[in-house]
Amino acid sequence: MKKRQLTTLLAIAAITPLALTACSGGGAQTGGDPDTLTILDYYNNEPDKTLIQAALDTCAEELDVTIERETVPGKDLIQKVLQRSSSKTLPDVLMLDNPDLQEIAATGGLAPLSDYDVDTSGFADGILEAATYEDEVYGLAPTVNTLGLFYNETLLAEAGIEPPTTWDELKTAAAALTTGDQYGLAFSAIATYEGSWQFLPFMWTNGGDETDLNTPEVAEALQLWVDLVDSGSASKSVLNWSQADVKDQFVAGNAAMMINGPWQIPGLAETPDVKWGTVQVPVNDESQTPIAPLGGEVWTVPVTGDDEKQAKAASFVECISSDDNQLELATERYTVPTKTELAGEYVEAVPTMEAFTEQVANARSRTGQLGEEWPEAATVIYTAIQLALTGQASVEDAFEQAAAG
Repeated sequence: MKKRQLTTLLAIAAITPLALTACSGGGAQTGGDPDTLTILDYYNNEPDKTLIQAALDTCAEELDVTIERETVPGKDLIQKVLQRSSSKTLPDVLMLDNPDLQEIAATGGLAPLSDYDVDTSGFADGILEAATYEDEVYGLAPTVNTLGLFYNETLLAEAGIEPPTTWDELKTAAAALTTGDQYGLAFSAIATYEGSWQFLPFMWTNGGDETDLNTPEVAEALQLWVDLVDSGSASKSVLNWSQADVKDQFVAGNAAMMINGPWQIPGLAETPDVKWGTVQVPVNDESQTPIAPLGGEVWTVPVTGDDEKQAKAASFVECISSDDNQLELATERYTVPTKTELAGEYVEAVPTMEAFTEQVANARSRTGQLGEEWPEAATVIYTAIQLALTGQASVEDAFEQAAAG
């Protein structure tokens, strides 16, 4: 199995934090100003950039600090972190996609939040699991996202079909809703981490586990996808569709249902003629609890060698995940608060997020089982999906063949 480039780069950079901790406490990161915090994140597109800025400004005012924020495209963030690590110019506050946290923490480049008595109680288990490395929590997330099943209310009503909650119902509904140029279901089976991400609800809910992909439970989940494509209920183009492409197919009326996340809701709002609803991702057996992957970003405190500023950065991380910020950001961005006690208040304010909020309660971290080794498993998963959907391997052999490279 091939690891992504990140793993190699991190190995090269692993000694950098040792040099950083030798820096004096003079605030090398920000020219020595103890009341200025630098921030690095990848919210460089609107409306997220402005919405996150407002939350950051609120915390800056509350903590009486000045912030200097830099945003970069998501694909460039890790490279930027490593470059700044080697030049000893890490930001005081660093946002990371949650699956990347453990790999960065493993280098010694992040400070445990327990060093600064940051309160991590009340957060959903999945997000704490994602932010934990060797029993220490290194980051907090104000909001998260996950996957669900969107359905076209009009098309299902016209066909007399209830939103499916089981795999059998999903297959039956998808077949009945497939007509002409319209497929019953759309999902992303692309050969990237998006494809693996979309497969996880089916694999995990069915009892599959990334620690052993060669099990009947995993094969059964893959067989579902193969059956949907082979029967024509889902397009063969799912092999090339990103999640954004899936949304476009749904909006265009080319799919009656889709697996996707709440980040697509603003785009759906631009086509008000498409009436939609959501349910949790269907399960194989009614006795099963839907388990989906947890998406979202965590805010962390890099090791800069300036203890005073690291303490302020930790307070900033705690502030960005306060109850008020969670509710405001979740409402504005169609994400889910990470403190479980806020779920009821949030759903009352944003009813369209009910299914996703329910899903988050049992959502799982992608790095919870394998930690730094998750990217390897993700690569095997999407490769196996491609092999099975193109008929190059049986569902029983796909994962072993994918692992063999």
